[in-house]
Amino acid sequence: MSVAAESPSPSLSSLSEDEDFADILDAELELASAADSASPGEPPGSPSDEEEEEEEDLVVELDAVGQGSNKRRRLEEHHQDQGTATRPEEDAIAGSVKDAQIKICPPHPGFFGGLCFRCGKSQDEEDVPGIAFGYIHKVLRLGTSEMDRLRGSEVKNLLRERKLVLILDLDHTLINSTRLHDISSAEMDLGIQSAASKNDPDGSLFTLQGMHMLTKLRPFVRKFLEEASSMFEMYIYTMGDKAYAVEIAKLLDPGNVYFDSKVISNADCTQRHQKGLDVVLGADSVAVILDDTEYVWQKHKENLILMERYHYFAASCRQFGFSNQSLSEMMQDERESDGALATILNVLKRIHTIFFDSGVETALSSRDVRQVIKRVRQEVLQGCKLVFSRVFPSDCHPQDQIMWKMAEQLGAVCCSEVDPSVTHVVAVHAGTEKARWAAVNKKFLLHPRWIEACNYRWHRQPEEDFPVPGLKEDKGKEKVTEDATCN
Repeated sequence: MSVAAESPSPSLSSLSEDEDFADILDAELELASAADSASPGEPPGSPSDEEEEEEEDLVVELDAVGQGSNKRRRLEEHHQDQGTATRPEEDAIAGSVKDAQIKICPPHPGFFGGLCFRCGKSQDEEDVPGIAFGYIHKVLRLGTSEMDRLRGSEVKNLLRERKLVLILDLDHTLINSTRLHDISSAEMDLGIQSAASKNDPDGSLFTLQGMHMLTKLRPFVRKFLEEASSMFEMYIYTMGDKAYAVEIAKLLDPGNVYFDSKVISNADCTQRHQKGLDVVLGADSVAVILDDTEYVWQKHKENLILMERYHYFAASCRQFGFSNQSLSEMMQDERESDGALATILNVLKRIHTIFFDSGVETALSSRDVRQVIKRVRQEVLQGCKLVFSRVFPSDCHPQDQIMWKMAEQLGAVCCSEVDPSVTHVVAVHAGTEKARWAAVNKKFLLHPRWIEACNYRWHRQPEEDFPVPGLKEDKGKEKVTEDATCN
């Protein structure tokens, strides 16, 4: 929400609780003054006079929080100390602030410390619609119309910088954490707690002393954040507590260059057990979400890229019903070169490239990243025709099942009966009639996990890696012929 189009300026999202809100606004006012005194020959892409006036109004309104006359008083005191008169533009700013105090609301643009930006009225005096932005500042609340206006301004700035918005979940997406008392005996024997206590800033295993937890960073996460930051304005969004989210943010971003104050926790959610883009100062049309859990994004599934869960600790595996050894117990980990984050980074690069394709006639402001995500996803199984064999309960509609919908979202055509155009038969056992048909007609016969793997990896996975149990010994070793491919 910069005032001068070509100059960087502080934004609400960069304001921490320890900073003086008035000082941030002072910086905005200085940029506004600089913009007013610019020469008439503005470069292409500069904001119109009307847009500049709207931005200046916002700054003036924000500066009128409760003690709107502070600006005028500070200007007067400064010039009394210096023995000089106020400049005309300063008088104009101070006068605007004075006028802002008597503007009539509603609608109230928002509240800071419980007082309206524009009229100074207390929020407690009436019921006001809006959303608290506690992660930006604990006493900041914005009204609906003001949020829409700020989002519009933010989108303009993002598109000018060729950036989109990236919302990042923490647990099982970028990291895996466990409580100290949940460490397994095998992990204890391997000395995992001692390794974490070293707190090597260049390492990936850390102890959160005050929280009695261990945290493991997912392989490739630092490189992922570095490269993604050139394409996206990034937010952390977790269902964890604020204190936990802030601690993890420090591990992921020790230099505070990626997230700043953009760390959203469960206390910031406006709906219980749900995450929403309503608390993000970026439009839905430019937002991409990375999360391992789909159901928390009921209103934003089209923005979501579902991540394969990262289970490093034994307790995490047990929580999700896995009985096999954890990565920590096997002293293994995901590969950096082709692990989940490296794979998704390539997907994000493709999405970014398509969105900002200069060859597309549609104006940037009219483009929607959700359509780009849909297009890229549909390329994964394009040309494949699937039949399911006893994968779903007999008393349900196959078209309503998650696996069927997932395959269609990946670009496959799904049907109920076999015919020569079918390329894949998806089954959980090789003894079904359709499974036998696939073997006789040399079609791909594979387990439903193949579809899930394609969905997580955003690429068609090798069919031979997902065999169906129950094949006879002599049949099971036969390789499906190369001509059974998707056209």
